[in-house]
Amino acid sequence: MLTAISAWYRSCIASLIAWYLGALKTIGYPVVVLLMAIESSIMPVPSELVIPPAAHWAHTGRIPLSLTGIIIAGTIGSWLGATVMYWAARVAGRPLAIRYGRYLMISAEKIEGAERWAAHYGSLGIFISRLLPVVRHLIGIPAGIVRMNYRTFSIYTVLGSAIWCAVLCYVGIKMGEDEKLMKGELHRLTLWVAGAALVLGGMYYFFVHRQMSKKQK
Repeated sequence: MLTAISAWYRSCIASLIAWYLGALKTIGYPVVVLLMAIESSIMPVPSELVIPPAAHWAHTGRIPLSLTGIIIAGTIGSWLGATVMYWAARVAGRPLAIRYGRYLMISAEKIEGAERWAAHYGSLGIFISRLLPVVRHLIGIPAGIVRMNYRTFSIYTVLGSAIWCAVLCYVGIKMGEDEKLMKGELHRLTLWVAGAALVLGGMYYFFVHRQMSKKQK
C-alpha cells in the first residue's frame, strides 16, 4: 500500500513540476505562490525545484518577474500552506493527523518527532524549521495541535520562509545555464547547494535529528 502511494507521489511530483515550469512563463507569481503552498502543506514538493528555476529565469530576463517578487510570492505561498496544516491540525486534532497522515506521505513517526521538536524549541522552532528538511512542512501540525498562538506562528513562519526563499533565489542566480535543472532534475542542484547543505546539515543534526531521535518520554 505504502509502496503504491510512494510511486503515485513521485509521479505526481514529476507531473506537477513539468506543469509548473511551463506555467511559470505565462502565469508568473501566482504559480510560485501555489507551488510553495503545496510544498508547505499536503504534498511536500521540493522547494529546490520551485524557487531556483524562477529566480534563474528572472535574473536572465526570460520571464518578467523580479527576484524580490519571487521571494515575496514564495514566502506567501509557504505561509498559506503552513496555515492550512496549522488549522487542519488544530481543528482535527492529533488522532486524525496520526491516523490519516500516512496517506499524505506524513508518517506517525514524523509527526511525533515534529511534536518533540516543537515542545523543545517552542516558537523559535517555527523559525528554524523553515530552514530545515523533514520538519519544514510538518511544523504546522504540532503547532496546531498544541494551539500555539496563530499570530506568533505566522510571524515566525513568514520570517523563516523569506530567508529560505532568498537562499534559493541566490542558488538560482549562481547556478548558471542548466537546461537539465530547468527540466526538473533535482540532482542537478547538488553542486549549487553543497555549501548551504553543509551548514543546514549541521543545523539539522544538532537541532532536529538528535531531538527527533529521542524517545518520547
